[in-house]
Amino acid sequence: MAIDPRVALQSFTAALEEHLAASASRRGEDDPAVEAAFSSIMETFEAYEDALYDAYGEVTPLVIYDESEDEDDDAGEDYEEVMDPFDDDLEIEEK
Repeated sequence: MAIDPRVALQSFTAALEEHLAASASRRGEDDPAVEAAFSSIMETFEAYEDALYDAYGEVTPLVIYDESEDEDDDAGEDYEEVMDPFDDDLEIEEK
């Protein structure tokens, strides 16, 4: 059964608010509340994106950051760079 995109969006928004609250009251570098809120953002975002796609065939312009890619970069492994599809549309005029 597909989830309603509005319900998924509300869950995603709540996860962002929980992350803000956990970050503001962080107790040390590896605070488990911040880590849990971080994971919740990823999970609820994926659920929202899936619901949005299932209902309307649409996606967001957002991408989930994968920390393991940084580890691969540090190891010197080759990786494929994600290209910004809107990059060509941006033109800045100098005055």
